Amino acid sequence: MSSPIPGVTILGPLKGAQNEILSKETLHFLATLQRAFNPTRKALLQRRVLRQQELDRGQLPDFLPETAFIRNDDVWKAAKPAPGLQDRRVEFTGPVDRKMVINALNCGAATYMADFEGTRLGLSPKQSDGNFYISKKKAGKFGEFI
Repeated sequence: MSSPIPGVTILGPLKGAQNEILSKETLHFLATLQRAFNPTRKALLQRRVLRQQELDRGQLPDFLPETAFIRNDDVWKAAKPAPGLQDRRVEFTGPVDRKMVINALNCGAATYMADFEGTRLGLSPKQSDGNFYISKKKAGKFGEFI
């Protein structure tokens, strides 16, 4: 189906509100965008294909060389983290059953985030067991349960 805009073809029938939505002004706007940006869009899509080929060959992502001057400028460097924030390894785990607590506490992370909510409502035995295991670990008596 032709349209009132030269070079624009509508490939399907327009029904109901589509006639209002695809007004002459809208089609003119879309045609202007397509004509202005289609070469850039195509070039970016081609770059995406080439980049994927590089990644598929094993090339790892890296910073753009043209932005090195920013990374090397001391003005853009942040202060070093406070001592308590230097080791931020965290173990995120699911339910607080015995096995999950043991695995989380033995994983080598500096912190452990337990999920006491999960899908349970109210105070379930597993939640109270989890509290028990965590309190024993804090008291230095967790070894009895391993």
